[in-house]
Amino acid sequence: MVRIGDSDLDVLPLAVGGNVFGWTADEPTSFALLDAFAEAPGLSIDTADGYNRWVPGHVGGESEAIIGHWLAARPGKRDDVVIATKAGRHADLQGLAPATVAAAARASLARLGTDRIDLYWAHFDDPEVPLEETAAAFSRLVDEGLVRWIGLSNYSAERIDEWFAIAARDHLHAPVAHQPGYSLVERGFETGTRDAAARHHLGVLPYYALASGFLSGKYRPGHQPEGERLGRASQYFTERGWRVLATLDEVAAAHGAAVASVALAWLRAQPTVVAPIASASRVDQVPALLASTTLELTPDELAALTSASA
Repeated sequence: MVRIGDSDLDVLPLAVGGNVFGWTADEPTSFALLDAFAEAPGLSIDTADGYNRWVPGHVGGESEAIIGHWLAARPGKRDDVVIATKAGRHADLQGLAPATVAAAARASLARLGTDRIDLYWAHFDDPEVPLEETAAAFSRLVDEGLVRWIGLSNYSAERIDEWFAIAARDHLHAPVAHQPGYSLVERGFETGTRDAAARHHLGVLPYYALASGFLSGKYRPGHQPEGERLGRASQYFTERGWRVLATLDEVAAAHGAAVASVALAWLRAQPTVVAPIASASRVDQVPALLASTTLELTPDELAALTSASA
Protein backbone atom coordinates (compact mmCIF):
# COMPACT_ATOMS: atom_id res chain seq x y z
CA MET A 1 0.00 0.00 0.00
CA VAL A 2 1.12 3.56 -0.71
CA ARG A 3 -0.13 6.91 0.54
CA ILE A 4 -1.27 9.63 -1.85
CA GLY A 5 0.64 12.81 -1.00
CA ASP A 6 -0.33 14.43 2.29
CA SER A 7 -3.73 12.73 2.36
CA ASP A 8 -4.84 9.77 4.45
CA LEU A 9 -5.59 7.70 1.34
CA ASP A 10 -3.66 4.42 1.38
CA VAL A 11 -4.01 2.57 -1.91
CA LEU A 12 -2.61 -0.21 -4.04
CA PRO A 13 0.27 1.19 -6.13
CA LEU A 14 -1.95 0.86 -9.20
CA ALA A 15 -5.16 2.78 -9.91
CA VAL A 16 -7.85 1.26 -12.12
CA GLY A 17 -8.64 3.45 -15.12
CA GLY A 18 -12.38 3.80 -15.51
CA ASN A 19 -12.27 5.39 -18.96
CA VAL A 20 -13.08 2.02 -20.57
CA PHE A 21 -16.27 1.42 -18.56
CA GLY A 22 -19.14 1.93 -20.99
CA TRP A 23 -16.74 2.15 -23.92
CA THR A 24 -14.56 -0.91 -24.64
CA ALA A 25 -16.03 -2.69 -21.60
CA ASP A 26 -19.80 -2.98 -21.27
CA GLU A 27 -21.43 -3.05 -17.84
CA PRO A 28 -21.18 -6.82 -17.19
CA THR A 29 -17.52 -6.80 -18.30
CA SER A 30 -16.84 -3.72 -16.15
CA PHE A 31 -18.32 -5.51 -13.14
CA ALA A 32 -16.09 -8.53 -13.78
CA LEU A 33 -13.04 -6.28 -14.15
CA LEU A 34 -13.74 -4.43 -10.92
CA ASP A 35 -14.31 -7.72 -9.08
CA ALA A 36 -10.95 -8.99 -10.34
CA PHE A 37 -9.10 -5.83 -9.33
CA ALA A 38 -10.86 -5.82 -5.94
CA GLU A 39 -9.20 -9.12 -5.04
CA ALA A 40 -6.16 -7.01 -4.15
CA PRO A 41 -6.53 -4.72 -1.11
CA GLY A 42 -6.43 -0.97 -1.57
CA LEU A 43 -8.48 -0.69 -4.76
CA SER A 44 -8.68 2.83 -6.17
CA ILE A 45 -10.77 3.68 -9.22
CA ASP A 46 -10.08 6.68 -11.41
CA THR A 47 -12.93 8.09 -13.50
CA ALA A 48 -14.31 11.46 -14.65
CA ASP A 49 -17.58 13.16 -15.42
CA GLY A 50 -16.41 13.37 -19.04
CA TYR A 51 -15.92 9.59 -19.41
CA ASN A 52 -16.95 8.58 -21.99
CA ARG A 53 -18.61 11.35 -23.94
CA TRP A 54 -16.54 10.45 -27.03
CA VAL A 55 -18.74 7.39 -27.56
CA PRO A 56 -21.63 8.16 -29.95
CA GLY A 57 -24.77 8.86 -27.96
CA HIS A 58 -22.91 9.51 -24.69
CA VAL A 59 -22.64 12.86 -22.87
CA GLY A 60 -20.23 11.87 -20.08
CA GLY A 61 -20.81 10.25 -16.72
CA GLU A 62 -21.45 6.79 -18.17
CA SER A 63 -18.32 5.39 -16.51
CA GLU A 64 -19.33 6.89 -13.14
CA ALA A 65 -22.80 5.35 -13.47
CA ILE A 66 -21.37 1.88 -14.07
CA ILE A 67 -19.10 2.22 -11.03
CA GLY A 68 -22.14 3.32 -9.03
CA HIS A 69 -24.11 0.29 -10.17
CA TRP A 70 -21.19 -1.97 -9.21
CA LEU A 71 -20.98 -0.45 -5.74
CA ALA A 72 -24.73 -0.81 -5.29
CA ALA A 73 -24.48 -4.49 -6.20
CA ARG A 74 -21.65 -5.00 -3.67
CA PRO A 75 -23.09 -3.95 -0.28
CA GLY A 76 -20.41 -2.92 2.18
CA LYS A 77 -17.76 -2.48 -0.50
CA ARG A 78 -17.75 1.33 -0.59
CA ASP A 79 -15.54 1.76 2.48
CA ASP A 80 -12.90 -0.52 0.95
CA VAL A 81 -12.58 1.48 -2.26
CA VAL A 82 -11.04 4.87 -3.03
CA ILE A 83 -13.17 6.65 -5.62
CA ALA A 84 -11.53 9.43 -7.64
CA THR A 85 -13.39 11.42 -10.26
CA LYS A 86 -12.92 14.70 -12.11
CA ALA A 87 -14.84 17.87 -12.87
CA GLY A 88 -14.99 20.00 -15.97
CA ARG A 89 -15.66 17.80 -18.99
CA HIS A 90 -19.30 16.67 -18.85
CA ALA A 91 -21.22 17.86 -21.90
CA ASP A 92 -23.62 19.84 -19.69
CA LEU A 93 -21.10 21.01 -17.08
CA GLN A 94 -17.94 22.18 -18.79
CA GLY A 95 -15.27 24.32 -17.21
CA LEU A 96 -14.38 25.13 -13.62
CA ALA A 97 -16.54 28.10 -12.67
CA PRO A 98 -17.62 27.77 -9.02
CA ALA A 99 -21.26 27.01 -9.77
CA THR A 100 -20.21 24.44 -12.37
CA VAL A 101 -17.82 22.70 -9.96
CA ALA A 102 -20.52 22.53 -7.27
CA ALA A 103 -23.10 21.14 -9.68
CA ALA A 104 -20.63 18.71 -11.24
CA ALA A 105 -19.67 17.26 -7.85
CA ARG A 106 -23.29 16.64 -6.92
CA ALA A 107 -24.03 15.08 -10.31
CA SER A 108 -21.02 12.77 -9.96
CA LEU A 109 -22.08 11.77 -6.44
CA ALA A 110 -25.54 10.88 -7.74
CA ARG A 111 -24.16 8.74 -10.57
CA LEU A 112 -21.66 7.05 -8.26
CA GLY A 113 -24.34 6.43 -5.65
CA THR A 114 -22.13 7.59 -2.81
CA ASP A 115 -22.06 10.37 -0.24
CA ARG A 116 -18.45 11.46 -0.81
CA ILE A 117 -15.73 11.60 -3.43
CA ASP A 118 -12.42 10.49 -1.96
CA LEU A 119 -10.25 12.39 -4.45
CA TYR A 120 -11.77 15.09 -6.65
CA TRP A 121 -9.70 16.28 -9.58
CA ALA A 122 -9.80 19.51 -11.51
CA HIS A 123 -9.60 17.72 -14.88
CA PHE A 124 -8.04 20.50 -16.93
CA ASP A 125 -7.00 24.04 -16.08
CA ASP A 126 -9.69 26.57 -17.00
CA PRO A 127 -7.97 29.85 -17.92
CA GLU A 128 -11.35 31.54 -18.34
CA VAL A 129 -12.02 31.36 -14.59
CA PRO A 130 -9.84 33.14 -12.00
CA LEU A 131 -7.87 30.43 -10.23
CA GLU A 132 -8.80 31.74 -6.78
CA GLU A 133 -12.47 31.10 -7.63
CA THR A 134 -11.81 27.52 -8.73
CA ALA A 135 -9.57 26.78 -5.74
CA ALA A 136 -12.20 28.16 -3.38
CA ALA A 137 -14.94 26.10 -5.04
CA PHE A 138 -13.01 22.85 -4.57
CA SER A 139 -12.12 23.76 -0.99
CA ARG A 140 -15.76 24.48 -0.24
CA LEU A 141 -16.69 20.94 -1.29
CA VAL A 142 -14.24 19.62 1.32
CA ASP A 143 -15.82 21.88 3.97
CA GLU A 144 -19.23 20.52 2.98
CA GLY A 145 -18.06 16.93 3.39
CA LEU A 146 -18.78 16.02 -0.24
CA VAL A 147 -15.09 15.69 -1.14
CA ARG A 148 -12.27 14.39 1.04
CA TRP A 149 -9.20 15.46 -0.94
CA ILE A 150 -8.38 17.59 -4.00
CA GLY A 151 -6.22 16.74 -7.02
CA LEU A 152 -4.95 18.64 -10.07
CA SER A 153 -4.90 16.95 -13.47
CA ASN A 154 -3.05 18.36 -16.49
CA TYR A 155 -1.90 21.51 -14.67
CA SER A 156 1.39 23.24 -15.46
CA ALA A 157 4.04 23.78 -12.81
CA GLU A 158 3.27 27.48 -12.77
CA ARG A 159 -0.42 26.94 -12.19
CA ILE A 160 0.24 24.34 -9.49
CA ASP A 161 2.42 26.87 -7.69
CA GLU A 162 -0.25 29.51 -8.11
CA TRP A 163 -2.99 27.23 -6.70
CA PHE A 164 -0.87 26.51 -3.62
CA ALA A 165 -0.11 30.19 -3.10
CA ILE A 166 -3.81 30.97 -3.22
CA ALA A 167 -4.61 28.10 -0.83
CA ALA A 168 -2.04 29.38 1.67
CA ARG A 169 -3.19 32.98 1.36
CA ASP A 170 -6.91 32.23 1.62
CA HIS A 171 -6.64 29.32 4.09
CA LEU A 172 -8.10 26.82 1.66
CA HIS A 173 -7.74 23.06 1.50
CA ALA A 174 -4.71 22.38 -0.71
CA PRO A 175 -4.39 19.65 -3.35
CA VAL A 176 -2.67 16.39 -2.47
CA ALA A 177 -2.23 14.80 -5.91
CA HIS A 178 -1.25 15.50 -9.50
CA GLN A 179 -2.28 13.54 -12.60
CA PRO A 180 -0.12 13.98 -15.72
CA GLY A 181 0.30 11.91 -18.85
CA TYR A 182 3.48 9.92 -18.20
CA SER A 183 4.98 6.67 -19.43
CA LEU A 184 8.15 5.20 -20.88
CA VAL A 185 7.30 6.85 -24.21
CA GLU A 186 5.85 10.10 -22.80
CA ARG A 187 8.38 11.63 -20.44
CA GLY A 188 7.63 15.34 -20.62
CA PHE A 189 6.47 15.24 -17.00
CA GLU A 190 10.08 14.82 -15.90
CA THR A 191 11.07 18.26 -17.21
CA GLY A 192 7.68 19.86 -16.74
CA THR A 193 5.73 19.46 -13.53
CA ARG A 194 7.68 16.84 -11.57
CA ASP A 195 9.61 19.46 -9.62
CA ALA A 196 6.36 21.19 -8.70
CA ALA A 197 4.84 17.89 -7.58
CA ALA A 198 7.86 17.24 -5.38
CA ARG A 199 7.88 20.79 -4.05
CA HIS A 200 4.27 20.51 -2.87
CA HIS A 201 4.40 16.84 -1.76
CA LEU A 202 1.86 15.82 -4.39
CA GLY A 203 1.32 12.13 -4.99
CA VAL A 204 1.51 11.53 -8.74
CA LEU A 205 -0.92 9.16 -10.47
CA PRO A 206 0.04 9.12 -14.17
CA TYR A 207 -2.55 8.39 -16.85
CA TYR A 208 -1.79 6.73 -20.21
CA ALA A 209 0.69 4.68 -18.19
CA LEU A 210 0.70 2.02 -20.92
CA ALA A 211 0.55 4.54 -23.77
CA SER A 212 -2.88 3.45 -25.03
CA GLY A 213 -1.80 -0.19 -24.98
CA PHE A 214 1.48 0.29 -26.84
CA LEU A 215 3.50 -0.65 -23.76
CA SER A 216 1.49 -3.82 -23.25
CA GLY A 217 3.40 -5.31 -26.19
CA LYS A 218 0.30 -5.96 -28.29
CA TYR A 219 1.68 -3.84 -31.13
CA ARG A 220 4.81 -4.99 -32.98
CA PRO A 221 6.51 -4.12 -36.26
CA GLY A 222 4.31 -5.60 -38.93
CA HIS A 223 1.61 -6.54 -36.41
CA GLN A 224 -0.81 -3.79 -35.41
CA PRO A 225 -4.15 -5.35 -34.44
CA GLU A 226 -7.22 -3.22 -35.03
CA GLY A 227 -8.94 -1.76 -32.00
CA GLU A 228 -10.33 1.39 -30.44
CA ARG A 229 -6.86 2.56 -29.35
CA LEU A 230 -4.88 1.80 -32.50
CA GLY A 231 -5.04 5.40 -33.69
CA ARG A 232 -3.51 6.82 -30.52
CA ALA A 233 -1.00 3.98 -30.08
CA SER A 234 0.24 4.30 -33.66
CA GLN A 235 2.15 7.50 -32.82
CA TYR A 236 4.68 5.27 -31.04
CA PHE A 237 5.35 3.07 -34.07
CA THR A 238 8.82 4.58 -34.39
CA GLU A 239 12.41 3.44 -34.03
CA ARG A 240 12.37 4.73 -30.46
CA GLY A 241 9.11 2.95 -29.68
CA TRP A 242 10.32 -0.40 -30.99
CA ARG A 243 13.59 0.08 -29.07
CA VAL A 244 11.63 0.55 -25.84
CA LEU A 245 9.62 -2.60 -26.53
CA ALA A 246 12.76 -4.60 -27.23
CA THR A 247 14.22 -3.55 -23.88
CA LEU A 248 10.93 -4.31 -22.13
CA ASP A 249 11.04 -7.78 -23.68
CA GLU A 250 14.52 -8.40 -22.26
CA VAL A 251 13.59 -7.28 -18.76
CA ALA A 252 10.28 -9.14 -18.84
CA ALA A 253 12.04 -12.36 -19.86
CA ALA A 254 14.49 -11.99 -16.97
CA HIS A 255 11.59 -11.83 -14.51
CA GLY A 256 9.19 -14.19 -16.23
CA ALA A 257 6.80 -11.25 -16.29
CA ALA A 258 4.49 -9.61 -18.79
CA VAL A 259 5.68 -6.59 -20.74
CA ALA A 260 2.88 -4.49 -19.24
CA SER A 261 3.98 -5.43 -15.72
CA VAL A 262 7.51 -4.20 -16.42
CA ALA A 263 6.37 -0.94 -18.02
CA LEU A 264 4.22 -0.15 -14.99
CA ALA A 265 6.94 -1.22 -12.55
CA TRP A 266 9.36 1.22 -14.22
CA LEU A 267 6.82 4.01 -13.87
CA ARG A 268 6.06 3.13 -10.25
CA ALA A 269 9.79 3.43 -9.47
CA GLN A 270 10.03 7.03 -10.73
CA PRO A 271 10.28 9.95 -8.26
CA THR A 272 6.92 11.30 -6.97
CA VAL A 273 4.89 8.50 -8.62
CA VAL A 274 2.66 6.61 -6.18
CA ALA A 275 0.24 4.73 -8.42
CA PRO A 276 0.14 4.54 -12.22
CA ILE A 277 -3.35 4.44 -13.73
CA ALA A 278 -4.02 1.54 -16.09
CA SER A 279 -7.18 0.14 -17.58
CA ALA A 280 -8.21 -3.27 -18.85
CA SER A 281 -10.97 -4.27 -21.23
CA ARG A 282 -10.72 -8.02 -20.49
CA VAL A 283 -10.42 -9.88 -17.21
CA ASP A 284 -7.45 -11.86 -18.50
CA GLN A 285 -5.47 -8.59 -18.65
CA VAL A 286 -5.86 -7.92 -14.93
CA PRO A 287 -3.19 -10.29 -13.52
CA ALA A 288 -0.38 -8.58 -15.46
CA LEU A 289 -1.49 -5.18 -14.19
CA LEU A 290 -1.69 -6.34 -10.58
CA ALA A 291 1.68 -8.07 -10.89
CA SER A 292 3.28 -4.66 -11.51
CA THR A 293 2.52 -3.64 -7.93
CA THR A 294 5.07 -6.10 -6.49
CA LEU A 295 7.57 -6.36 -9.36
CA GLU A 296 10.89 -4.82 -8.32
CA LEU A 297 13.30 -3.99 -11.11
CA THR A 298 17.04 -3.81 -10.53
CA PRO A 299 18.88 -0.49 -10.85
CA ASP A 300 20.48 -1.77 -14.08
CA GLU A 301 17.08 -2.70 -15.52
CA LEU A 302 15.60 0.66 -14.61
CA ALA A 303 18.59 2.40 -16.20
CA ALA A 304 18.33 0.31 -19.38
CA LEU A 305 14.66 1.19 -19.80
CA THR A 306 15.29 4.86 -19.08
CA SER A 307 18.09 4.89 -21.65
CA ALA A 308 16.06 3.08 -24.30
CA SER A 309 13.25 5.61 -23.97
CA ALA A 310 15.47 8.70 -23.91
